[in-house]
Amino acid sequence: MRAATITLAATLAADQGSKWLVVHWLDLQSRFFIDVWPPFVTFVMAWNTGVNFGLFASDGPMARWILIAVALAISAWIWLWAWRERDNVAMQVSAGLIVGGALGNVIDRLVYGAVADFINVTCCGIDNPYSFNIADASIFAGAAGLILFAGRHKTP
Repeated sequence: MRAATITLAATLAADQGSKWLVVHWLDLQSRFFIDVWPPFVTFVMAWNTGVNFGLFASDGPMARWILIAVALAISAWIWLWAWRERDNVAMQVSAGLIVGGALGNVIDRLVYGAVADFINVTCCGIDNPYSFNIADASIFAGAAGLILFAGRHKTP
């Protein structure tokens, strides 16, 4: 579980550190928009009260607590799954990415009442209306890793 723990800690630190840097230090929460590498990458402030792409968004406090509970339950389930495959390093890294990302977004919901999303990527003339954060990208990468590597044990 060492690889999972290290990956979780690194993911959580990168997510929370980037949010502090961009939202507070660069003051994106007041500026709302910062060109990073126009037109491909911009920082656009978005407070997400739902899940991916704002699905199930609600301003009600009950939704916030339900999403926190669901994220913690899924994280516990994935951690247990990873523990059962503790000799599978790729599975450990994937689990660490998911749980680290999920906990980063849980911290946002506890502190701000919503998840701080700010990375906006646009390409090929398509104007992307959605923002995401490092936690979201980590969850996506970890889920892909679980699909690819679950059940495959490290060979001696």
